[in-house]
Amino acid sequence: MAGRPFLQIPGPSIVPERVVRAMSQSLIDHRGPTFAALLREVLHGLKALFRTAEGHILLFPGSGTGGWECCIVNTLSPGDQVLGCVNGYFSDLFCRTATSHGIDVQRLEVEYGTGVPADAIEERLQRDKDHRFKAVLIVQTETSTGVTSSLAAVRKAMDAAAHPALLLADVVSSLGCTDLRFDEWKLDVALTAAQKGLMLPPGMALLAVSEKALEANRSARCARSFWDWQAVLESNADGHFPYTPATALLFGLRESLKMLSEEGLENVFYRHARLADACRKGIEAMTLKLFARDPAEYSNTLTAVSMPEGFDSDLFINHTLTLVDLPLGKGLGKVKGKLFRIGHLGSINELELLGVLGGIEMALKSFGVKLPLGAGLAAAETYLLETADKRLPL
Repeated sequence: MAGRPFLQIPGPSIVPERVVRAMSQSLIDHRGPTFAALLREVLHGLKALFRTAEGHILLFPGSGTGGWECCIVNTLSPGDQVLGCVNGYFSDLFCRTATSHGIDVQRLEVEYGTGVPADAIEERLQRDKDHRFKAVLIVQTETSTGVTSSLAAVRKAMDAAAHPALLLADVVSSLGCTDLRFDEWKLDVALTAAQKGLMLPPGMALLAVSEKALEANRSARCARSFWDWQAVLESNADGHFPYTPATALLFGLRESLKMLSEEGLENVFYRHARLADACRKGIEAMTLKLFARDPAEYSNTLTAVSMPEGFDSDLFINHTLTLVDLPLGKGLGKVKGKLFRIGHLGSINELELLGVLGGIEMALKSFGVKLPLGAGLAAAETYLLETADKRLPL
């Protein structure tokens, strides 16, 4: 189909032309001085993005799934007990990764469509008088449901319980889109991947790691070789890696960090919040229901939409792809066939969002869903006009 390609799944997101061009250059010697300078620039930019002065940045070829394993094997030992917060498909997989390495995961499960309640974490930690929990595992933005949990509230709860557990957070669908404060919230590991807010192709796992996590790393007994933090930190000190790195992705990462810096993080967060609000208002005007329950927990990177009764969301997604070549995210796990997900993260603006909403309206109408055609677009346009010169609180 002619025209700009739309990819409105919640990641990978569209790769901007600036990033594409940055990656389309000749490779360099990954053990030479030019590469060392590139690495230093990227690590410095990532520290600013994670908002950490004291934390260490580690990069690995891989994905968010690799980031989970990298986090687990470097901080824990077989037999360790952790509190695993599960409120969706990906938080469940994070916990399953820990279980596969012999970690005893005590689950705190809440209904899909809701965030993880900080008071429930505090209560579980207060009951752990012997401090058997070595870590708390949590996903900031649960990509399967469009819900964001408050890491600031979780840290406050852990402090209130005076519990020494590590705070291990998946920020795959939030870094570069949603406010994240590694130092202020005293995170111990924040793991992410390249293909979301960083606007890169898939292929890189990125982690910010605290001194406390590095201390745990020295005694962690999970088997590791490729994922070993120490080998990477030692090599990075000289501007290199202990293996062949994803050089082209590092070229692209340098450019995406420049783009985020030029726009300004506060403006990036505002843009995501504003477009997310416009998307939700458009969906509600179509008389559809949002899957996330609490407006305070709505994700700014994606919107999960409940499919009307009697309609299968997987069939609708296939129909939308055929009709207007618009890929949307499917329901995963417990919500398969029950919802579709709209990604609005990374390099996206007002016109692109309106195009997405227009395509969804057309597809719903032709799929047999009764809705006021054009109402979604009108609601989103009205909101965007009303907020054109305003800022939203972060």
